[in-house]
Amino acid sequence: MTTPYDPAKEGARMDFAEAMSYGEYLQLDTVLSSQTCKSVAHDELLFIIQHQTSELWMKLILHELDAAREALKTGDTPTMLKMLARVSRIFEQLNNQWDVLRTMTPSDYTTFRETLGQSSGFQSFQYRMIEFVLGNRNPNMLKPHDKSPEQAAQLSAELDKPSFYDEVVQHLFVSQDGNAANCPAPQLLSPHSADAAIQERWKRVYQDVNTHWQLYELGEKLMDLEDYFRRWRFNHVTTVERVIGFKRGTGGTAGVDYLRRMLSVVLFPELWNLRGEL
Repeated sequence: MTTPYDPAKEGARMDFAEAMSYGEYLQLDTVLSSQTCKSVAHDELLFIIQHQTSELWMKLILHELDAAREALKTGDTPTMLKMLARVSRIFEQLNNQWDVLRTMTPSDYTTFRETLGQSSGFQSFQYRMIEFVLGNRNPNMLKPHDKSPEQAAQLSAELDKPSFYDEVVQHLFVSQDGNAANCPAPQLLSPHSADAAIQERWKRVYQDVNTHWQLYELGEKLMDLEDYFRRWRFNHVTTVERVIGFKRGTGGTAGVDYLRRMLSVVLFPELWNLRGEL
């Protein structure tokens, strides 16, 4: 008979009565008891976990973007680039999650959809904040967050300061001119639209990569980020169309048609547009 392996003989701690455990550190009792299904439908748990984990990843995205913006403002370029690379990997992880949700069929979803009421990802505070931080700013989108004055105030505060991309643009001009005198004003209260002066500065970078290597690296990190972000949006559209077709969303949006409209949003238009000029 094989003797069972005993980790204690190799020094592993087995008694945590007087020490913090893994579950306590991660507060797993709280986390794992936060999935409250409102129906007996089997797939409702999948639906809840999919969205809860997405919100956890979005919390980390905002944490990293905040660090990246502060690093940029203090001139710590290596840290900023590291944070942007991490954000791209997080979006890749979010993209992979759609494959799990797509195992839920239309028949599965209809067994519990009515329990959602009017709740919808359209109301996600963290998703909205990510958009605002990156430069896709629409003051009309504050209204869905009125139910939480604290969240609405945070979103409004974000609209009052330059977006991360606004800070990048200032860095672009300062790096080339030594000052921000010629830098266009931040686009605080509207989605960032392409600016010819900004595109010309990025064009200089891509035409002389060796001279502007750090700016070139930053430009490509931004392209990576938006590339993964676009894939996330596309996978969202595909998943919704596969599961509910062209029904209206639970939050009252036009569903797939609304999500398709969001696919046309470009976060860093100058970086995409200059490709045709090189």
